[in-house]
Amino acid sequence: MNKLKSVARLGAALFLLMLIAACSSQPPQPAAIAQAASTSTPTVAPTKTTAPTSTGTPTSTPTATPTVTPTPTPTLNPLAIAAMRQRAYPGSDITIEQELPRGTNYRQYIASYQSDGLKIYGLLTIPNGEKPATGWPAIIFDHGHIPPSIYRTTERYVNYVADIARSGYVVFKPDYRGHGSSEGVATGGYGTPDYTIDVLNALASVKRLPEVDPNRLGMWAHSMGGMIALRSMVISKDIKAGVIWSGVVASYPDLMTKWHHPDFNGPTPTPNPEFAAEGGHWRNDLIEQYGTPDENPDFWNSISPISFVSDISGPLQLHASLADTEVPYVFSQSLDQAMQAAGKTVELYTYQNDDHNLAQSFGLAMQRSIEFFDKYVKGTG
Repeated sequence: MNKLKSVARLGAALFLLMLIAACSSQPPQPAAIAQAASTSTPTVAPTKTTAPTSTGTPTSTPTATPTVTPTPTPTLNPLAIAAMRQRAYPGSDITIEQELPRGTNYRQYIASYQSDGLKIYGLLTIPNGEKPATGWPAIIFDHGHIPPSIYRTTERYVNYVADIARSGYVVFKPDYRGHGSSEGVATGGYGTPDYTIDVLNALASVKRLPEVDPNRLGMWAHSMGGMIALRSMVISKDIKAGVIWSGVVASYPDLMTKWHHPDFNGPTPTPNPEFAAEGGHWRNDLIEQYGTPDENPDFWNSISPISFVSDISGPLQLHASLADTEVPYVFSQSLDQAMQAAGKTVELYTYQNDDHNLAQSFGLAMQRSIEFFDKYVKGTG
């Protein structure tokens, strides 16, 4: 009996101990439960992989290249030699408008051509007889200032044209725009390039004449025409030689300071109608826009053809009276010096006590002019 009680007490104690152990122990971890529940390989959920952060030198964000706005090229004044070299001077076919009485050994006509969209008239002479195999040599004749209101094609420079024509040359004397029957407005020879444009288009038109040798072209000029001829000869390479009488051929600064000055024109200079008629407005307009020659010498040099004689197309012959009261002798002297300094062929003839037209020395001056053309244009001198 006692033995049964002992067994009973022992069983109760063991039960109590098991109960206490069950209450105090932790539940198994999920991995352990999974292992206990199955012996197969567990299915593992895919792990999201984060791209590693580079530890190298960071790549900089490209910077956009800034847009560079080019500085605009300054607009050249139309008178600038560089600007005039950029223009085209196509001329046109020459149209015979009227046949005039014949000269000693040449025919003469009033003819027309196109310049800048304008119909320009002029006096044309063509030698009689059989033309040379390559055509006749030709002279473009640049007249001086004559008030457009009184200019007539056949009333001025008749003797000058006739002497050259009799010597075996085609001669064409264009009436600048606004002169005679020519269309357009007479703007003057110093403040705009208009007259030079008309002359260069006349040159191109004469080259088209079947009677003319396009490789034997010269230019004769008087007074204002001297500026036009000099400007033409530093623009076009077609002019083989030039002759200028009493020419306005100095630089623009000299035109503004040495014209009508007692030291340069003699003791009692007379007002020059060429400069007085158109001088004030173009001179003042250019000074207002570009400054004086002292303030802006580059501009004034850019429009002065004497500054470009190193590019001149051929030899020059100059004629000037020491007593000229309209255009001072020093203008021709300055061009002569500039030509010599540039190593160019130049001749300067001076005349004592003669006028602006070289009236007293006309025969001698014309003889020298034709001999010069014969040598450098006709090729027989």
